[in-house]
Amino acid sequence: MNALAKILDLSQERKIERGLLYTPAEIAQQPDTWESTFSLFKKHRAALADFLKNVGLDIDSRPRPTIFLVGAGTSDYVGRCLVQLLRRLWNCEVAVVPSTSLLTHADQWLIPGQRYLWISFSRSGDSPESVSVVEKALERHPDIHHIIVSCNAQGRVVRCVAGQRQAFTVVLDEAVNDRGLAMTSSFSNMVVFGQCMAHIHELAQYEGTLRRLVEAGRSFLPRAAAAAAALAPEPYERVCFLGSGALEGAAVESALKVLELTAGRVLSMSASPLGLRHGPMAALDKTTLLVAFLSTDDGVVPYERDLLQELMRKQVVKTQIVVGGHHELSSDGFAEQYISPDVRTAVPDDCRPPVDILFGQLLGLFFSLRCNLLPDRPSPNGVISRVVENVRIYA
Repeated sequence: MNALAKILDLSQERKIERGLLYTPAEIAQQPDTWESTFSLFKKHRAALADFLKNVGLDIDSRPRPTIFLVGAGTSDYVGRCLVQLLRRLWNCEVAVVPSTSLLTHADQWLIPGQRYLWISFSRSGDSPESVSVVEKALERHPDIHHIIVSCNAQGRVVRCVAGQRQAFTVVLDEAVNDRGLAMTSSFSNMVVFGQCMAHIHELAQYEGTLRRLVEAGRSFLPRAAAAAAALAPEPYERVCFLGSGALEGAAVESALKVLELTAGRVLSMSASPLGLRHGPMAALDKTTLLVAFLSTDDGVVPYERDLLQELMRKQVVKTQIVVGGHHELSSDGFAEQYISPDVRTAVPDDCRPPVDILFGQLLGLFFSLRCNLLPDRPSPNGVISRVVENVRIYA
C-alpha cells in the first residue's frame, strides 16, 4: 500500500484528529474528477462557443479581443498554466492579471477602445478582491465580457453576474470545491476546464490528450506519493521548484502548496530554469530540496539539463529531483531521482500541469505531517484561511 493510500485507509476518527479528513482525498481523487470536468465542458460547449463568437473569438474573427486571466493566489496560478496554450490556440493577446492587481490598478491595465474578455477563476467565488473586481467592471466597463469558472454555485462572484448578458458562468462539480484550506482538486480541475476552452474548436483532438492525462495522473499518484513520503522526514528547510512554460505555473503553485501546508516552516520558492541563475540561485543551500519539472520539448530540455548539471557539479543543494513527462529519459548526471507517469501516457508540456502539480501537493501534505500540523487547517494561529477575509474594499 502506497503512502497516500495508508492515509486514506485511516479511520474517520483518526483522520479528523490528524486534520486529514479532506486534503488527502482531494489530492487522490483528481484524475477521476478530470473526466467529470471534461464531461461538464461538453455540456456547455455549444453555448460557450456562441458566447465566444459574440465576443469576437470565432475562428475567422478579426480583430480579436485581449484576454485577461484573472484570479488570486492559486486561482491566479491557474492562469499561469493556461496563458501560452490559450494564446497559441486562440491566436490573440492573453495576459495573466491577478485580481489583486486589477482591484488597485485596473485603469493602468485597460487600453481605451480595446475589446476585452476576462476569464475569472475562483474556488469559493467569495474572495473580496475577485468579487469587487468583477462588480466594478460590470458597473464601470459594461463592454468587458466575462467568463466565470468557479467551484461554488453559491459564491458571490457567481451571484453578481447572474442575468448579465456579457457574462458566462460555469460551476464545476461540487466534489472539487475543496474543503481543505489548500486548493488541490479545484486547481487542477480549473486548469483542465481552461484546457478544454482552449481546444473548444478542436475538442476531439483534446479528448485523446485528456484520456492520457487521466491515465498519467493515475500512474503518477502512487509514485509521487512514495517519493514525497520518503523525502519529507529529511531535514529540508527549503524547497525550490523549477519549470518552463506552462510548467512554470505548476512550479509556482507547488511552492505555494508547501508554504501553505507547512505554515511557512518549510520555505519555498519557484523560478524558471534559465531564470534561476539570474539571482534566485543565491537562496539555494545544502538544506534545499530542488524539484525540476523537466520539459519534453527538444528545444527546451537541453537548457534545463545544463542548469541541473551545473547545480550538481557545484553541489549547491542537498537533493535534486526531476519530475518528467515520461519514463524514457535517463537522469544520469543531473538528479538523484527521476519520477514520472507511465511512458504510454505522455502528454504535451502545455497540458502537463494537472499531473505534475500532484507531486507539489503531496510534498506539501507530507511536509505538513512532518511539522506536526493539521493539513486540512495547517495555519495554527489562523494567519491564513480557506477564504481570504477582512479585505476592506474602497470605492
